Amino acid sequence: MAKKPRITVLQPDPEVPLDRFDDWLRAGVRITLVTLWDKDVPNLETIGDGLVVLGGRMDVNSDARWVAQTKDLIADAADIDIPVLGICLGHQLLAEALGGEVVVAHEAGPEDGPVVLEWAPEAAEDPVLGACAASGAPVPMSHNDVVTRLPEGAVELAWSPTYRNAAFRLGSAVGVQFHPEASPELIQHWWAGKHGGKSTAVLDRMREADPALAPAMQSIAEGFSAVVLENA
Repeated sequence: MAKKPRITVLQPDPEVPLDRFDDWLRAGVRITLVTLWDKDVPNLETIGDGLVVLGGRMDVNSDARWVAQTKDLIADAADIDIPVLGICLGHQLLAEALGGEVVVAHEAGPEDGPVVLEWAPEAAEDPVLGACAASGAPVPMSHNDVVTRLPEGAVELAWSPTYRNAAFRLGSAVGVQFHPEASPELIQHWWAGKHGGKSTAVLDRMREADPALAPAMQSIAEGFSAVVLENA
């Protein structure tokens, strides 16, 4: 029996795990998880059939060695049409790796909790994001940094009421500023870590949105797996 295709997942931060994507992705592909705080960035030849870059509490200007190495790996993977999915920090690293720009701690402030996006017409046909766009469901946000200019040739697929470039595609690479992998409890955990206090307002809003939100986010994992299967 032929082995399932394999995706390498880069996790920069122990506080930002695969969470719900662990089950959703594994339904279609095998996963190699690389924890970047204690392991080296893999070589292009070893990442398999797809690459996912998760988020983290650091930013794209971090002087950690893995940041520059990850950008190089993203650029090399995209250059030979390996499917890439960048999430939050991964989205920002993807944008910079391909020639875009990111502003750290943007003056317009953070986005936290469920956010309803405006989707571009092109999103309807996107193999990874199309079902999410069609659902009209909100997405889980937790970020302070923003992609302010897309790489040349990239297509903006979604934007929020506050920021442009909530999702984009360039060739085989897709970036999303939101966290499709994150449960309501994880979004609340991040919010409490950033802001302190015991308010559960973000958790309450996330749980209220989750019956529509979770299937839409699962469709992103399934869409990415399907692209990897098709291209393997």
